[in-house]
Amino acid sequence: MQWAPSRRRVLGALSSGLGVGLISRGTAFAQEAPPEITTIRLAKIPGICIAPRYVAEELLASEGFTNVQYIETGVNVYSGFIGGTIDLSMAFIAPYIMQLDAGLPLVLLGGVHAGCFELFGTERVKAIRDLKGKTVAVPELESAHHVFVAAMASQVGIDPKREIKFVIHPPVESMQLLADGKIDALIGFPPVPQELREKMIGRVVVSSGLDRPWSQYFCCIVAAHQEFVRKHPIATKRALRAILKATQFCAAEPERAARLVADKGYRYDYSLQTMKEIQYARWRDYNAEDTVRFYSLRLHEAGMIKSTPNKIIAQGTDWRFFNELKRELKS
Repeated sequence: MQWAPSRRRVLGALSSGLGVGLISRGTAFAQEAPPEITTIRLAKIPGICIAPRYVAEELLASEGFTNVQYIETGVNVYSGFIGGTIDLSMAFIAPYIMQLDAGLPLVLLGGVHAGCFELFGTERVKAIRDLKGKTVAVPELESAHHVFVAAMASQVGIDPKREIKFVIHPPVESMQLLADGKIDALIGFPPVPQELREKMIGRVVVSSGLDRPWSQYFCCIVAAHQEFVRKHPIATKRALRAILKATQFCAAEPERAARLVADKGYRYDYSLQTMKEIQYARWRDYNAEDTVRFYSLRLHEAGMIKSTPNKIIAQGTDWRFFNELKRELKS
């Protein structure tokens, strides 16, 4: 059995910043005012790749948040913003763009990590272009899974609305349907790819962490409700800092980060594999605005949004805090 560090040792490492160089000791951070509010509501969504959110639970307290609430949203975190039940969350960029196009008062704040999605198919699907006329399982329409497949399809000239049959199934059912050959493909993020490989179900068609152009852009981005950012700019920056510090921790201390993820009910070996495969350390290297532009173009091609990339960027992004934190946080 693989050794896993205890939760107590993990929390000790987080509180001390052991071996990570989590924060700069600059005067700007030392003199920063406390958050305007001490309560913050974040989405509680499934998945291993969002490990920075799990790690950030401990770091938000050090940023002055005494009441951190995690609101159940299922796979569609975006509904939490629509319902006004969450203030801030990290999630896949493309559905955020769709919500901005629909007029939802969101602000995209900064990127966390690049690709974690993998598209698995039967022998009938060897490339994205083979999805034409095929059946693809997703947990919900307009979920991150659905929108990512649509974006990939549109990039190779497939109309996802007319030329792909999407069927709705939870991940466990989808994996069995793929094994039985009753669907042609499914897309998932950890731990789904690990389980598919372990059970030798399907084959990888696309890895968004390895295959261009998807690997060149952020996958998950932090967004907040516009009103929250307007009223609480210091709290916004502090929350974003906690998530980015947690991202650095995942890169520098993968075993400890995997322990925190495993404590949420995921397998430690799957968690550790994810910590080592996703390039959390490179959050400074990707361009958040280029990511918005890239996915906006793909969604426009797919007929899923009407707004231009420039309109989405002008009305729905604010990179001030992200750019400041790039300078403040050590590499």
